[in-house]
Amino acid sequence: MSEVTSPYSTIKVHPNDNVVIVINQGGAPAGAVLDDGIILVEAIPQGHKLALSHITKGGEVRRYNEVVGYAKHDIQQGSWVSEAVVDMPTPPKLADLPLATRAKPNVEPLEGYTFEGYRNADGSVGTKNLLGISTSVQCVAGITEYVVKLIKQTLLPKFPNVDGVVALNHTYGCGVAITAPAAIVPIRTLQNIAKNPNFGGEVMVVGLGCEKLSPSRLLEIDEAQTINLLPNSDAAKMLQDHVVSLQDENHHGFQDMVDHIMEMAESHLERLNQRRRETCPISELVVGMQCGGSDAFSGVTANPAVGIASDLIVRAGGSVMFSEVSEVRDAIHLLTPRAETVEVGKALLREMQWFDDYLSQGQADRSANTTPGNKKGGLNNIVEKSLGSITKSGNSSIVDVLSPGERIRKRGLNFAATPASDFICGTLQFASGMNIQVFTTGRGTPYGLEVAPVIKVSTNSTLGKRWHDLIDLDAGRIATKEITLEEAGWELFHMIIEVASGRQQVAADKLGLHNDLVLFNPAPVT
Repeated sequence: MSEVTSPYSTIKVHPNDNVVIVINQGGAPAGAVLDDGIILVEAIPQGHKLALSHITKGGEVRRYNEVVGYAKHDIQQGSWVSEAVVDMPTPPKLADLPLATRAKPNVEPLEGYTFEGYRNADGSVGTKNLLGISTSVQCVAGITEYVVKLIKQTLLPKFPNVDGVVALNHTYGCGVAITAPAAIVPIRTLQNIAKNPNFGGEVMVVGLGCEKLSPSRLLEIDEAQTINLLPNSDAAKMLQDHVVSLQDENHHGFQDMVDHIMEMAESHLERLNQRRRETCPISELVVGMQCGGSDAFSGVTANPAVGIASDLIVRAGGSVMFSEVSEVRDAIHLLTPRAETVEVGKALLREMQWFDDYLSQGQADRSANTTPGNKKGGLNNIVEKSLGSITKSGNSSIVDVLSPGERIRKRGLNFAATPASDFICGTLQFASGMNIQVFTTGRGTPYGLEVAPVIKVSTNSTLGKRWHDLIDLDAGRIATKEITLEEAGWELFHMIIEVASGRQQVAADKLGLHNDLVLFNPAPVT
């Protein structure tokens, strides 16, 4: 007699794990018999955990061969291991972690891969050709929105080689303690956004005139130079070519302000229109990796596939950023050994401690990160979420650590410290020099950025099929064994090249779904 195979499938990440997750859409009912003979004592939703063996009260719940919780009471074999039945472990103590103890992986360089990008005078390369209109203060946001619509309607059709114009509005600039130590984060973020290679050096600044954060500071002009400017000085020319101040006494009415901005925009668009894509090495790609709306599949399908693509980008000479401090903190013990040097390891600890202190000041803790949607998708707590999140970083050595909003300094795998908020993380990665982003999701989010292409990867095929016109790559096929993890990683690697080259358009850009950039502002508001 042939053996009967159970119609219910599960995923076990590591041989030492004592839980698995249910793959089937709709989950598995009470009484279902698995291939190994385990009978479910209760219904278990898709993506949620079941106990492979009896777990006694206080016993370890293990996934990824790591402790993701302790049983609040005895958990019977075949039972649902939900958030309600486990206590969360404490995070690793930063002082006890090994630094730079793992040998650098011995891998062959990946040669022969290029992409078509927009090369800039400073050597950086853009994946888009955009005019950015920045602001020194939120007060002017209404006018920049008005002007951007007007530019798109009347000017852009004259410049077919320009991909678009973006208003870089924000809520900073005045009413804030601009000299507070933490104010450096939003200020350098705005300064470095303007330097992103997707803008080709043609960013404009619209200011009001009385704000604390002056346009000259955004352009990194020494403010002492602006007091008695000589008409033909470099600083004077920079301000004249890049800044419109609405309180300028030469403006007579709203239309005059608009005309001034439009005139300046046209000169920038003329220069941008001269740019053409050219063949560039992968070393000029800076790929941001992020996840949002995660579920229990994230750490076994999409994120590990992203990790493989990350390693391929690094092997080809390019740069990768992974971020989200609160989704790294509980797995930091797995990352510090991968630091290329002890100094890089110490920098990782510095950013973890800085964020611990930041949360403590707000009387919050890391458990606040895990959303209701994460839990509904099978993630019990931030520990389990972190262990899946860090797999986006692949296996490469970590070559550098960036504080929030700092520009990338080294090619290779970088940790760019950011909160886990999708919009703030995306903004900070863009400020750090990211020119294309990969975003994984299990629950689903229409997240997209106008300033850089965002490739969205679904962790499960239930979402991939339901959101077929919002998802660019379905990594859920890994769980159903339609594709291997390695094949998915290579598929994503090739997609990154195609999107960066402008030969493939991501779903968010096709549909025009773009989120605002959002500053991380830990400084006091006055």
